[in-house]
Amino acid sequence: MRAFISVDLEGMPFVVSLEHLVEKGALYNEARKIATEITLTAADALHRAGFDEVVIADSHGPMVNLLPEELPEYVYLVRGYPRPMAMVAGAEGCDVALFLGYHAKAGTPYAIFDHTYSGANVGRLELNGIEVSEFLLNGFAVGHFNIPVILVGGDKKLLEDDVEKFTPWAERVAFKEAFSRYSAISPSMKKIKKELENAVFRAVEKYKNGETKPLKLDYPVRVKLTFNNSGMADAGELLPGARRIDGKTVEFEARDIIEAYKAFQLLVFAAGGVTSLLRR
Repeated sequence: MRAFISVDLEGMPFVVSLEHLVEKGALYNEARKIATEITLTAADALHRAGFDEVVIADSHGPMVNLLPEELPEYVYLVRGYPRPMAMVAGAEGCDVALFLGYHAKAGTPYAIFDHTYSGANVGRLELNGIEVSEFLLNGFAVGHFNIPVILVGGDKKLLEDDVEKFTPWAERVAFKEAFSRYSAISPSMKKIKKELENAVFRAVEKYKNGETKPLKLDYPVRVKLTFNNSGMADAGELLPGARRIDGKTVEFEARDIIEAYKAFQLLVFAAGGVTSLLRR
């Protein structure tokens, strides 16, 4: 069997500062070590539970955060960005998916680093009328390949919101509980690792007993994307088939979630391009 793990940083324990999240940040190396230790704990538990291979998608920012020298021989690491399907690249062909270090969607109160895919560019993303978090976007994407999300670890707010609502079968491990966007409380690393390990075993047992299922979205997919400003929407509406809804929002239709994901990525790049032009 083959398992897939998507790893973000904002929902990792003890990560609370912008200095944790950028390559030149004073606390970036601390965040890298935390994320690698958490990911290794999950991968080891999956291997002991019967998975021969574990594919790990490094999925934050430039997507080169995990320390590769720490990885065991049964692990395959997806690194680098940009890439198709971003946070779930490499998932196709896997049996189960786990999301680690995940956070709540943009605009969620008392949630650590709340944003949706790109805090600099995206204000809101809807798929078929459902406002989605990165968890839901990626969950629907792996669901297209009939892969169930069996475990999510991250910000407690996300776990109590989208995870509980849309994937009640998934095991949930709270890495932190936010006091504000930039402050949170986390249990000790020893406690988190023990809880994560046990949750992996429970999640795998549920999967083997047929208690989990892929997260599915009806096709075609109606995508509504609200940017952070109207200049970004000016660029976004240049996508063939896109319609301008209001000053900051464009809408388009995709044949499935894979096409929707790729078009969404392209629009985020376009929005970033607008910002770059203004900074010349």
